[in-house]
Amino acid sequence: MLLDFLISPAYAQQAATSPTGLLEAFWPLMVMIPLFYFLLIRPQMKRQKESRQMLDKLAKGDEVVTTGGIAGRIVGIGEVYLTVELADNLSVKVQKSAVATVLPKGTLKTL
Repeated sequence: MLLDFLISPAYAQQAATSPTGLLEAFWPLMVMIPLFYFLLIRPQMKRQKESRQMLDKLAKGDEVVTTGGIAGRIVGIGEVYLTVELADNLSVKVQKSAVATVLPKGTLKTL
């Protein structure tokens, strides 16, 4: 009773349920979804497809660079692993997925 003047009464507000109110609320979301698709998802899927095609086309004699920066020539191909010759009588096995790029023929001789 004594503190009633300090506490103001709370009244419920009417909710806005008009269709235009919903459209106004969700238009940023409707703009962001296509934007994310064209700027993020689509280019990433394209890079993955190009990488998969490059790995499928690997053959003996191709000169490659791994993601670790090791450059060498492919001397053996398996299902998951490649045998890469780094120098004379020095070969290592790497996963196919570790190949970053395929170099043009003769590049290793110039390094």
